Amino acid sequence: MEINEYLVKFFQISKGIESVQLFPQTAELSNTEFRMLREICLEAEKGKHIISSELARRLGVTRSAVSQIVTKLEKQGIVCRKASDTDRKIAYVQLSDSARAIFEEQCAQANAFIEKVVADYGEEKMDTLLSMFFELEKSFRKFENTL
Repeated sequence: MEINEYLVKFFQISKGIESVQLFPQTAELSNTEFRMLREICLEAEKGKHIISSELARRLGVTRSAVSQIVTKLEKQGIVCRKASDTDRKIAYVQLSDSARAIFEEQCAQANAFIEKVVADYGEEKMDTLLSMFFELEKSFRKFENTL
């Protein structure tokens, strides 16, 4: 296979997996919104808060995109912005009390989806595939700033 074909196939696989909808059409959250809430919850479980720029970094989107999503979720009462006690420029993004139930319901849906995929594909093959993807990511990271 030619080098360019590897690149094209990598992008096809990456885009294809990223476009998979984990939730039914009736879900309240998109995949990106769900991932955002997951990151907020992970920090809350550690007793910490998270800011928009860190959410953008973790989600691989722009700060502007995060701001738009936060604004949308804020209007729906799912998240809220909380000003920092020490720095007026910083606003933390937090889950509202009602959002925890929505998030947990969608976690259950996502887990059920992945459970079906693993059962269909095979747990051993899935473990091998994930291991290979992590190795591939290390190679990408090793050379990403060398050109």
